[in-house]
Amino acid sequence: MRTKTKAYIAFTATSVLWGSTWVMSKAGVKGLPGLQLSAIRQLIAGAIIITYFLAKGEKLPTWRQLVMMTGIGFFTFFLSNGLSTWSVTYISSGLAALIAALYPLFVVLLEVFISKKNKPTAITFLGLALGFGGILLVFYEDASHHHAASYVKGIMLCLTATIGWSIGTILLSKNIINIKPQYSLGWQMITASVLIGLLSFATGQHIPLREIPMLSWLALIYLIVIGSIIAYIAFLYTMHHLTPSVAALYAYINPIVALLIGAAALNEKLTIFNIIGSVITLAGVYLVNKSVRKPTVAIADADGM
Repeated sequence: MRTKTKAYIAFTATSVLWGSTWVMSKAGVKGLPGLQLSAIRQLIAGAIIITYFLAKGEKLPTWRQLVMMTGIGFFTFFLSNGLSTWSVTYISSGLAALIAALYPLFVVLLEVFISKKNKPTAITFLGLALGFGGILLVFYEDASHHHAASYVKGIMLCLTATIGWSIGTILLSKNIINIKPQYSLGWQMITASVLIGLLSFATGQHIPLREIPMLSWLALIYLIVIGSIIAYIAFLYTMHHLTPSVAALYAYINPIVALLIGAAALNEKLTIFNIIGSVITLAGVYLVNKSVRKPTVAIADADGM
């Protein structure tokens, strides 16, 4: 099989598997608090990644590197994965995935209005308007089917998670740690898992391990093996053999996959307004990326960040 064909297979796997992990997170939180689920997932996945690289001869990070990775991990995994996993307790997996797809918009906003790195154009503002307008359409359609307070809480958690991932993306792009990115992510997961675990205890979002139901354990295994390892390896293969602009397209497919699987497997409500709003949102994200002339691609745990 040709390398290019394998790369497109890996791209398809990345898009589908990361989209499915939003649904598995939703299934997992039915019997396990979201923060605790995220903490266990990041702890085990991070330990596996670190063990692999240590076995390959990588050195332990310096204290300075560890502190820096902890700081970045606060955004990339504590805020992003911790809060996004918590959010699906209150909102659908498809909506959470769609909100997460807004992260390129927040990256552009941060770079345009704070670091002055990119100059906005009319297409940038059109894309921003479409991106947030599409989300508002989905919000409006979904709001009548949920308890208002918990629904808003879920949205705010997921928005905060998305902004956290956007900040983490910018920090990762600066490559200030001077350590292999994949190895660094393992340490970010480990340190973030400790912070998420502390938050889960502080907020009462935890149960004894013996009380975790089988469905949640199965969801955890899927999230660790499929979401944090296999899909991630497929993404790296895609990045290595396809252009960044093609590899970045997974971000537009993930929410659609999550919406469809969530509707089929978890009976999450899917209406024409959900679909139209999702398409408008993703079109806005595409236009923003196009307007700044460089696709926003991060080494991502884009399933739930």
